[in-house]
Amino acid sequence: MKKIVPLALSAFLLGTMTAGAEQPLNKEGAEQVVKEATFAKYAGEITEVKQMETSKLYTAKVDENIFHFHVDDKTLVFDQQGNEVDLKVGDTTSIYIFADQPMILIYPPQYSPAVVIVEKEDAAGSVKVAQFDEKLLSDDGELKLNLDEKSVIVNAKGEKVDAKDVKKYNAAVFYGPTTRSIPAQTSPEKIVVFPKLEDAEEVETPEIAPEIQAIIGGDYKEVDGKIMVPLRLVAEELGFKVTSTGKGAILSKGTLSYTVTRGEKAYGHNRALHYFEIAPELLEDNKTYVELSFAQELLQ
Repeated sequence: MKKIVPLALSAFLLGTMTAGAEQPLNKEGAEQVVKEATFAKYAGEITEVKQMETSKLYTAKVDENIFHFHVDDKTLVFDQQGNEVDLKVGDTTSIYIFADQPMILIYPPQYSPAVVIVEKEDAAGSVKVAQFDEKLLSDDGELKLNLDEKSVIVNAKGEKVDAKDVKKYNAAVFYGPTTRSIPAQTSPEKIVVFPKLEDAEEVETPEIAPEIQAIIGGDYKEVDGKIMVPLRLVAEELGFKVTSTGKGAILSKGTLSYTVTRGEKAYGHNRALHYFEIAPELLEDNKTYVELSFAQELLQ
């Protein structure tokens, strides 16, 4: 199944997105039009970190809500002054995700933020992550930039770029005081520009059957974009007898039989051969993981 799942749906699932503020008024008292923001912002305290194949998976908590987000070498992670920092358990963070970015259909949902900000109570400074137009007004209409010679403008690699690039890309803006006007105006201290989200007509995302979700809970891995789940745990919970072969396992239930071997994409189903996209792997001690699609095949 091919689906695009926008963050509006994930916000409904989590209930953590900031509620919309009242429409601001201009000097004449007329209601201003608030533009649709490019980024959705979530805030929470990191409670757990797990090393994945190509990223780190962080668990954050806001009140009673839980969400997961991946951080890899493309994720921008800063403090409120624009300094690069490492995330750790206990950090209070704000994560910025493209509002129309697809997500993996798993609960709790998983996100791949473009920017993560570590918020410190004793630190000064504010952050705005947005797209800015020709007048350097943010896409939500809340902040206008007044650039001067003190404004440092760099790309994601830390290389200095021209001020015109602020209008071409997304930007993480680090600033101090603002005017009390609408929109607020500021002379930013630092701006980091980064690419816009590539348009995607269709993104294939795995949808986990409720029966499998109930079995695995949070016990899964990610390998090359595929969700991998523990073979023995799922099979035994679904009524299969699991016999170890030393390099894999034989699963049997009634007239059904599967032979799975670690490191091999081919697996036996009764007397026929079928193929994984990613071979089963020993991703934890004495625990073989297989593709989610295989685990869901066992339901049938």
